[in-house]
Amino acid sequence: MLSVLRVHLPSDIPIVGCELTPYVLLRRPEKIVTTDDVPESAPLDGHFLRYKWYRIQSDKKVAVCSVHPSEQATLQCLGCVKAKIPVAKSYHCSPKCFSDAWQHHRVLHDRAASAVNENGNEEEELFGRFNSAGSAANLSASAANPSLTNGTTPLYPAAVTQRSGGETWFEVGRAKTYTPTADDIGHVLKFECVVVDAESKLPVGHVNTILTSRVIPAPSPSPRCVISVNGVDVMGHLDSDGRIATSGTFSVLSYNILSDVYATSELYSYCPSWALSWPYRRQNLLREIVGYHADIVCLQEVQSDHYDEFFSPELDKHGYVGLYKRKTSEVYSGNTNTIDGCATFFRRDRFSHVKKYEVEFNKAAQSWTDSQLPSAQKKTALNRLYKDNVALIVVLEAKFSNLGADNPGKRQLLCVANTHVNVHQDLKDVKIWQVHTLLKGLEKIAASADIPMLVCGDFNSIPGSAAHSLLAMGKVDPLHPDLAADPIGILRPNSKLVHQLPLVSAYSSFARMGVGHGLEQRRRMDPTSNEPLFTNCTRDFIGTLDYIFYTADSLTVESLLELLDEESLRKDTALPSPEWSSDHIALLAEFRCMPRARR
Repeated sequence: MLSVLRVHLPSDIPIVGCELTPYVLLRRPEKIVTTDDVPESAPLDGHFLRYKWYRIQSDKKVAVCSVHPSEQATLQCLGCVKAKIPVAKSYHCSPKCFSDAWQHHRVLHDRAASAVNENGNEEEELFGRFNSAGSAANLSASAANPSLTNGTTPLYPAAVTQRSGGETWFEVGRAKTYTPTADDIGHVLKFECVVVDAESKLPVGHVNTILTSRVIPAPSPSPRCVISVNGVDVMGHLDSDGRIATSGTFSVLSYNILSDVYATSELYSYCPSWALSWPYRRQNLLREIVGYHADIVCLQEVQSDHYDEFFSPELDKHGYVGLYKRKTSEVYSGNTNTIDGCATFFRRDRFSHVKKYEVEFNKAAQSWTDSQLPSAQKKTALNRLYKDNVALIVVLEAKFSNLGADNPGKRQLLCVANTHVNVHQDLKDVKIWQVHTLLKGLEKIAASADIPMLVCGDFNSIPGSAAHSLLAMGKVDPLHPDLAADPIGILRPNSKLVHQLPLVSAYSSFARMGVGHGLEQRRRMDPTSNEPLFTNCTRDFIGTLDYIFYTADSLTVESLLELLDEESLRKDTALPSPEWSSDHIALLAEFRCMPRARR
């Protein structure tokens, strides 16, 4: 007979909006062990599995810490209460939590203060007595308040299914999977799985149950603003469609989202395990990506199964068309689904797809060794060059006439390259060669058409490296230390390390800005390279690896997504974190195409 051997959840901390899918191990009648579902619509040997989810609500109301959402709150900030800041942001789990978070938490008060009437009287009433140490009340009294709510949703729905002692059980689902809602915040969930007789509909055998921890709200980082580089304040930047683009402009996002296969507790021990889980990270990443409203989205480290099963269908709902190129070999497990690659999406109402080029650096390596090396040296060379990295080049045609308003009869094309360069720091020659190979391919496209170009991605190369110099300067100093190690001669002669594309880093535009928001962003830039101080931030490394380059003879930068500073990240951790689900930060630039007469 069908029987359940084991039931467990990948993470016992449920988060609002993140699907919970229990792992159910079965033994089929023929003694085969499997995880395949047996629904009522397809019973097996007269039996099927029945699932139920319950919300367990105690008579004791519970609030959740806004900083450590897996912890129960014991303090509530009085300033937040008086300023009518969303109640969920007012809770803290301990005095130390409140004290440590105060420098960031007070920003909420400052924003609320700036929103009151211009004479400032209300501001004085709310904040005049709020000193630099903050003020908080013990929750023992507040927690007993019968009007306590999560946002605008009461903690207690009207329908009661079961009651036991001081607990009430509400049935919330009858599928194997369940997605917690705001109603569940602060409550324990219970999952039941039982074998049922298909004819009598009665349970057979033991009911398997799991109790989760209390449901926590999805952490939400402070939104990043888009800042004009032309001195015009665009902090209120969204148009009626939620996009930053103004007439004749388009925006491009580049983001290494951290492949699930790399997101391990061994590598990122400082990040809570629930925040590393893919069901949580994928929803958090999607919210972030969609929230930027970019016209073109270049993602790196996208696993092939995640592209097919999640990002492609989900972004399609938001009006995007996707193209994908995966790496040319398996990572770690040998499972083809865990191969990551580059995905480029574009809004179907803004662009149409014209052509796609796939760059496989392994193939380029094979061609180079075949033409340049004797047979005896090929194996050694290929072992060094075969790193499975790829690039995806997409040619798009703009659907909005403003981009080519100077010549309305002419098609306005745009070439977008998306790549993820080899990560190994002891293979600088391979990095430089991969970048050079990509640029030579782009030069061929440029020679065949008058076309603006964008080169986006994770280049795994810091500012000032030879690979970065090649991109930004069009050449590499022959005495550059990165050229010292070239055991297979892939970079010789050094004079070939040049290109003719007029590439400029989009974020270098911040370095040309003056006062106001520009001055604040300049503090987050490296004055030597005019690049961000970091785009990757872990416990072991902080620096810039990601870039958006553009052809300066055909495009101009209109605005940029603000950079994060280290203080913007949670004080006691790095990336990824519950708020930011990758170890990289997203880069976004808004461009305008120059009139052809100026090119």
